[in-house]
Amino acid sequence: MEDFKLFNKWDTAQIDVKDVGLKNYLTLSNIIVPRTGGKNVKVRFWKTKNNVIERFMNKLMVPGHRGKKHKLTSGHNTGKSYSVYDLVEKTFNIIEEKLKKNPIEVFVRALENAAPREEITAIEYGGARYPQAVECAPQRRIDVALRMFVQGSYQRAFGKKVKAEETLADEIIKAYNLDQGSAAIAKKLELEKQADSSR
Repeated sequence: MEDFKLFNKWDTAQIDVKDVGLKNYLTLSNIIVPRTGGKNVKVRFWKTKNNVIERFMNKLMVPGHRGKKHKLTSGHNTGKSYSVYDLVEKTFNIIEEKLKKNPIEVFVRALENAAPREEITAIEYGGARYPQAVECAPQRRIDVALRMFVQGSYQRAFGKKVKAEETLADEIIKAYNLDQGSAAIAKKLELEKQADSSR
């Protein structure tokens, strides 16, 4: 059987997930077009069966969504899978051009770096609410990191003359280099700091 390459350009077979906690949740299946249209929905924990690039593209569908109140909403990519596909392909081309590495591998390392290990939740005890540090589930770690990539790049591009693919590539490269200029890395450090102080 012929080996497929993602976007018909980049090979994912040699990419190894180094973070043991994310190994079973970060799927890099061989697929030319990362757009399955929800064929895995019937399976439990179906999101893990989808290629991580497809999950990233799904997050890009609503780049402005923040919190429950829809603080920032934009119709720029909503529901337009081809726009998002094009955006992601251009982003990976920029990453490959700048770093001279496989952009999918750079993305996976950036995701491992940006995935928070701990966060805080509120527990009620005697009528009062207290913050409590909790470990972050692997599925949620990936979801939070992907969301922060999208929101960080969207905020940098919104209302400015810089292109979305440039801000997205910049966000991923900064996360890959563990640079605190990345919104995802900054959010991870903030969450872990809050969790540490509420033990």
